[in-house]
Amino acid sequence: MKKYLSLIAVLLFFSKFVSGQFSLEIEITGLKNNTGLVLLQLFDENEKVINQAKSEIKENRSVIVFKDLKPGKYASRCFHDENLSGIMETNGLGIPKEGYGFSNNASGMFGPMPFKEWLFDIKEDKKIAVKIRY
Repeated sequence: MKKYLSLIAVLLFFSKFVSGQFSLEIEITGLKNNTGLVLLQLFDENEKVINQAKSEIKENRSVIVFKDLKPGKYASRCFHDENLSGIMETNGLGIPKEGYGFSNNASGMFGPMPFKEWLFDIKEDKKIAVKIRY
């Protein structure tokens, strides 16, 4: 009986790798207050938005979880929607008025870093952190 339980446990463990379904937890930190929401987009390696999420802010941080992701390269971007407008507010020069962040904490001098700088691999369940910039 003990052999069978061990075999079942091993099969359950490896079934996740065979099915190729993983979870991604994104912790967003550096938020200046708990007002509004965090809006986040998840991209595949071809710059296609594959999922979007909204999350409440508690203690100046937010956590978003995506499940059932296949192995591959992904990227994310998010912003602190303080006024709940649903869009990133910018000034006349296109400079963000609200906090924003990218996976790998990528940043550029004049605009975002190239998309390839945002990419990260998922080969197993993964946790990443994104720090918001204002």
